[in-house]
Amino acid sequence: MSALHALSAAELGAAYRQRALSPVEVTQAVIEHIAAWEPALCATYLFRPEHALEQARASEARWARGAPQSALDGVPLTLKDNIATAGDPMPLGTAAVGEAPMPADAPAAARLREAGAVLVTKTTMPDYGMLSSGLSSIHATARNPWDLSRTPGGSSAGAGSAAAAGYGPLHLGTDIGGSIRLPASWCGIFGLKPSLGRVPIDPPYTGRAAGPMTRTVQDAALMMQVLSLPDVRDTMSLPYQAIEWHRFDAGAERLRGLRIGLLMDAGCGLPVDPEVRSAVEAAAQKMAAAGAIVEPMKPFLTREMLDGMDHFWRLRSHVDMKALPADKKARVLPYIQQWADSAAGMGGEAVFRAQHQFYLTRQATVAACSAFDYVISPTAPNLPAPAEWAGPTNDPLKPLEHIAFTVPFNMSEQPAASVNCGYAANGLPIGLQIAGVRFDDLGVLQVARAWEIIRGPSRPWPQPPAAA
Repeated sequence: MSALHALSAAELGAAYRQRALSPVEVTQAVIEHIAAWEPALCATYLFRPEHALEQARASEARWARGAPQSALDGVPLTLKDNIATAGDPMPLGTAAVGEAPMPADAPAAARLREAGAVLVTKTTMPDYGMLSSGLSSIHATARNPWDLSRTPGGSSAGAGSAAAAGYGPLHLGTDIGGSIRLPASWCGIFGLKPSLGRVPIDPPYTGRAAGPMTRTVQDAALMMQVLSLPDVRDTMSLPYQAIEWHRFDAGAERLRGLRIGLLMDAGCGLPVDPEVRSAVEAAAQKMAAAGAIVEPMKPFLTREMLDGMDHFWRLRSHVDMKALPADKKARVLPYIQQWADSAAGMGGEAVFRAQHQFYLTRQATVAACSAFDYVISPTAPNLPAPAEWAGPTNDPLKPLEHIAFTVPFNMSEQPAASVNCGYAANGLPIGLQIAGVRFDDLGVLQVARAWEIIRGPSRPWPQPPAAA
């Protein structure tokens, strides 16, 4: 058997049912593993071992009575900083927010708590979630366990690090332009951005989704059984569907006959690194060998679209920070301040034109994907940047050059996942993005699982520095 901290949620559920393992011993093992990694990784926020063990003891008692609350009862879990938990501060990655306790669990936190999952810790994020890195004015800089000099990505930075490092099997992130999928790519894990509204969130916002970040597709499917349950607080949520998430594994045969678009040119942004290109094209060839019909796609995102979204988000952040007292605004990362304040002079027409690019992106993405069952591409065009950088360009005036493959699927509301498809010569992971048509979340999981099968096992996961 693998080390307890490395067991999947599916393996833990089976062991609990057979009384072969206890949630308490598993949680203790995860706590010890986090303690070994955390001085180097800096992925956690609100790491409270005794609080986690208290939940584990309650789960142990439920299993002893034969009354678990779900298949996830007793399974260790982390939640991103911006997923509210009742009674805890939610700083949103920034020193500007303060430490007022949140009045209630966010929808995803509530569903996972009701399922009996053990919240071991929350995970870090950059200021306001507006960076693809672990740089933060309140949290220590999160790092990539594959190479501590590199970023895990963001904004679900700590979640990506925690999943790859083995802080238990289940991790929850959020994504408005790639914030689940980019860390998943750069940390070598699986991450799913569901269709907008599939997983209720509070507050809802255009393009924003919460989703699982795990080492396997199976564990993500287990999380979706719980995360997709309804919550009235999300005014943009989809009508609840009892999707058969357990059917995530349709085998490699699921690829046979599928028409898959291969997108290797996003249309703008950073050029695709040669090692990323090679890994994704090799994945496409393997899918074709498994029976898929893989055809190249033309780029559809334009410079105007990407810049428009950037400028609108700059103005939104500028307005938010303008409302802060001067002493609090001064605590925000200077990079974020410079990025947001660059929009101070935008007039009404410029704001309208910038906001209109969200609609044009949605329209172009849906049209480009309509000829295919699924679309595959690099998740990110680049390998992980240095940990101390705010993003792959480290330039607040060119901040979104790395999200051209991911952000279109936020705007089109389509499900999209990142799954490992190889490694660069320096050992850093490379992600393959798989996108489906709107509402086909289960299909994306099935295609990702089919890829897992034909890809074969990934490399061994990184170990804490002292144990390496």
